[in-house]
Formats: sequence, structure tokens, C-alpha cells
Amino acid sequence: LKEIERDLAMTSCEKGRLFYMPGESAEALFILKEGRVQLYRLSPEGKKLIIDILEPGTVFGEMSLLGQGMEGTFAESLEPCVLCVMSRNDVERLLRLRPDITLHLLQIVSRRLLETERRLTELSFKDVPSRLATRLLRLRGKSGDQISGYSHQDLADLIGTYRETVTHTLNHFKQEGLIDIQRKEIVILDPSGLKEIAGINEPLGFNEQPLIYCPGLASACDFAYRQKSSLIVSSQY
Repeated sequence: LKEIERDLAMTSCEKGRLFYMPGESAEALFILKEGRVQLYRLSPEGKKLIIDILEPGTVFGEMSLLGQGMEGTFAESLEPCVLCVMSRNDVERLLRLRPDITLHLLQIVSRRLLETERRLTELSFKDVPSRLATRLLRLRGKSGDQISGYSHQDLADLIGTYRETVTHTLNHFKQEGLIDIQRKEIVILDPSGLKEIAGINEPLGFNEQPLIYCPGLASACDFAYRQKSSLIVSSQY
């Protein structure tokens, strides 16, 4: 395993870099170590739909071996990022050495299919207040009651509507005492009220794992990350 870790490629991306685009031929699996990444698609008319905003520890990319797909998807760094990049050969070697990771991968594929089905249902059958309430509750499940790092345009792109519509709906939520809007963050005040608007019955707890998180794969590049970080620090002296 350490032999694989030593060979893994690490790359850094500045904010706003588009590092994956539709049509990329080479298969690669990315493991986000630092920063945030936005996955999105464009309609024929150029309208943007955000698929997800990824946090550190998330595994994503194009790898048919794992059922991971990025067809028609762009990947852009929202802030300075550090990524671990695994080739198909790296993944095959890792699976041979760590067969227990296969179970995690099956869970990843299953969760992604469920999430895709849920997103399509929301876009098809829910109105904008319901979709926005649902998205705020999902974000609350990841970060707690204080949601930061999402502009009104980001939220609009996540739920498939216009920025002005999101701003109007958020102001309505604030007037109803459901949320508070502060500088660069939204504070959830009444999650039960949002659930009623969203039509959600199941519990949404804190600290949900990222949609495509795999502990085995994520830990595989930790050694390489530490080694390369120490080399960078050492080279400065």
C-alpha cells in the first residue's frame, strides 16, 4: 500500500480553475484534500445547474471500473485546492491490496443513484420554495445551522432557478422566522418549519458524510499528501 501511496500524484488548483471538462478522455479519480470543488453541467442554452459542491475527503471523477462518471460535467475549484489524482492502474492495485474498499464503492454508487433520483424528483415535482427549503436542510446536515460559502447564485444553480427568485424566497423565509440572513451566511432558525415547506418526513441529522465519500480511498493518499507537503516545506529552507 505504501508503494502505491508514494506514486500517487498530487496537484494544486488556484481558485476558479476549471480542471475537468466534458470530453476528457483519460480516466482519473480525484480525492479532494483541501478546498472546495463545484461540479456543474450546462444546458444547450448555457444555463448552469450545479450538481454538487464538494468538501475535503470527497472522491469523484471518471472511472468506469468504479461506476464513477463525469459525463457532461465540469469541475471547478471554488477556492485554492489540493487534489490527489489516481489513475485506473492505481485504483486496480489498491483494490487488489484492499478488497474491503469494494464495499465502500458499492455504497458510493448506491448513494449516488439515490441522490440523482431524489434531485430529479425535486426538480420535476417541487416548486421553488420546496426545493430551496430542501437544499437548505441538506446543507444544514453537512455544516450545522450556520451555512456559509454559498451565494444566492450558487443556491439558484443548485435548485434550477434564477438568483432573483432565490433572493425573494430567502427574504420570505426570513420574514416567517425560518432563517436569518447575515453577512455571507444563512442561519437556520426553524428546521421543522423548513421541513414542512420541503415536504420532508425523514430525519436530517448533522455531520452527514459527503455524497461520494469513501474512507478507504481517501486514506490511501494521506501518506502521499503528508510526504509531498513535508518536501515542499523542506525545500523552502
